[in-house]
Amino acid sequence: MELVVSLCHDPPVTDPTVPTYKDLLWPTLTAVRALDGSGSIAEISSKVIESERFSEEQQAILNNKGSKSLLEERIGWARSYLKGMGLLTNSRRVWSLTEYGRTVRLDEIDKLHRDYQQTARNRSRQESNQATEPAQEAVAPLEDELPLPDSSAVESGQEAWREVLREALVAMSPDAFERLSQRLLREAGFYNTHVTKLSGDGGIDGWGKYRISLVSFPVFFQCKRYRQAVGAPEVQAFRGALSGRGDRGLMITTGTFTEPAKKEATRDGAIPIDLIDGDQLCDLLKEYGIGVTTTIRQVEDVVIDTDFLQGM
Repeated sequence: MELVVSLCHDPPVTDPTVPTYKDLLWPTLTAVRALDGSGSIAEISSKVIESERFSEEQQAILNNKGSKSLLEERIGWARSYLKGMGLLTNSRRVWSLTEYGRTVRLDEIDKLHRDYQQTARNRSRQESNQATEPAQEAVAPLEDELPLPDSSAVESGQEAWREVLREALVAMSPDAFERLSQRLLREAGFYNTHVTKLSGDGGIDGWGKYRISLVSFPVFFQCKRYRQAVGAPEVQAFRGALSGRGDRGLMITTGTFTEPAKKEATRDGAIPIDLIDGDQLCDLLKEYGIGVTTTIRQVEDVVIDTDFLQGM
């Protein structure tokens, strides 16, 4: 499979209240250790934010494109650099410690980082065939790939379609976005799905029923076409609107959710609220083919058996 993309890199966001990815290398590594050696992207980010006690205001600062939390993006850079440094490895969904990652000390991190950066610069220099020019700083990827020129291009391409889709979603009218959410829920197995009137909905944009085996239950949903992060107060307000009307809620946003919002959504003794952020929404629309068409391109690898030909 081949992915062809066009890349343009925005200047990095600078905000003194959000640590650089380099400052997050050790917290990210120790977060994976605290998770017994492995975890999903969401689990690792949550553990870093919890252990470092980042405020909701810090979590609400967005990256250049306004598509995700700058803090979570830099934690993603830290993960990728730790992989390049030989301390983490990853499958499609799970990141885990290598043997070295289990035992490495804090005082070793800086040298490992410098060595890896130099390796990336050397490779970039060789591939661009510009050995006489000053080496360019390695570009950190946004997600899961090794931060070298070839794989960072693939990862940036994987992120690019989400950016285009997210911008289109934000540009939709409120009622159109609610109908899109209704369509998504229907594709996911909900039935008797309705969208409320635009006015007087009490904070509830729609509802539907979901069946698990022999049991079905109503789910009320709220849509937020946000560029920014959704915080705990919005979750609390939505739960208040559910009082006396339903036992489960679903919030769908084009933005992100802060850690306090995630904790509030699953608070003990309160109506549970499931959360779908912008990345998950894009993935679901792609999965169900709603406004997104996926084309797989195959590339042939041809190997010539010269020994066979000579033997003729």
